[in-house]
Amino acid sequence: MATLTVWGFSDADSAERVRSKVIDLQKQELITIHDAVVVTWPADKKKPQTKQAVSTTGVGAAGGAFWGLLFGIIFFVPFFGMAMGAAMGALSGSMKDFGINDDFIDSVRSNVTPGTSALFLLSSDAVIDRVKTELAGEEMNLISTNLSIEDEEALAEMFSD
Repeated sequence: MATLTVWGFSDADSAERVRSKVIDLQKQELITIHDAVVVTWPADKKKPQTKQAVSTTGVGAAGGAFWGLLFGIIFFVPFFGMAMGAAMGALSGSMKDFGINDDFIDSVRSNVTPGTSALFLLSSDAVIDRVKTELAGEEMNLISTNLSIEDEEALAEMFSD
């Protein structure tokens, strides 16, 4: 089973630093990274900037369409007003089918704000105790939701070409 985690940081630089650490953990075979996106939200900007941090070549589960939909629901719906909000609301309902519910979306939205950063990570096979030890000292707020094998397959089918 894959886990979609969002690690929120109180500054704009920590997400990138932790992403590098997590990639090192993958090299040590302590976690399997399927995809990752770093989100930075400069304090003087109205919306966050996203950067896909892991190549998705050959990775079917997530991909740009998944991240685009997820980030649209989390960050951009509040800026578009009711008409666009209703359309995105229908799409967010479909995300529930993949284990991504309104509580998850609301938690991310309330924690990733101007002046912060976040690491969105789709991973599996983590050696939790070792990962925790390696990331000790990093101040972050962890929000997570699990994706079942069926959820992963449904995502891959939904966003396949």
